[in-house]
Amino acid sequence: MATQLPVRIEFSLPEGWTAAPPDEVGAPGAAFVALHPPAHDGFTTNITISGDYRDDAVELETVAEESVARLMKSVGGVRVLTSAAVGAEDSPGFTQTVEIKSTIEGQPHDLVQCQAYLSMHDVDEPAKRAIIDLVLTTTADRFEEFVKDFQYFVRSVKPSEHLPR
Repeated sequence: MATQLPVRIEFSLPEGWTAAPPDEVGAPGAAFVALHPPAHDGFTTNITISGDYRDDAVELETVAEESVARLMKSVGGVRVLTSAAVGAEDSPGFTQTVEIKSTIEGQPHDLVQCQAYLSMHDVDEPAKRAIIDLVLTTTADRFEEFVKDFQYFVRSVKPSEHLPR
């Protein structure tokens, strides 16, 4: 079942991306999914959004490491290619690029994920801190084609006081 984000956000999708119901596209833990059809070698490039409240003491790098550990449990072949703290002191973030060796419907795939973790305080309850996970997943050979779209998307994400939860 698709999840709900702990804080309200707004964002813009780049041209060519289409929203899809998370449950219908096999991403039940996501609050939002966007696809960039058509599929390439049996895989459709996607962006997912998820998030949860986290204690202020939890570092964004720790959240990123937890993500890699979950991937290792579910698919096995995972390697962190890059990682870096980003953003400003009042709006910190952390990004990492991860190579994934996966099998989808019996076919091996070399995938790349670009993961961005944003720290946001709840507009209604500023004492609560949420981590928003933004993830681009694509085939390795198409990563350069879509990373600029993902960067545009990440830059557009901001807290919203106007959208319903």
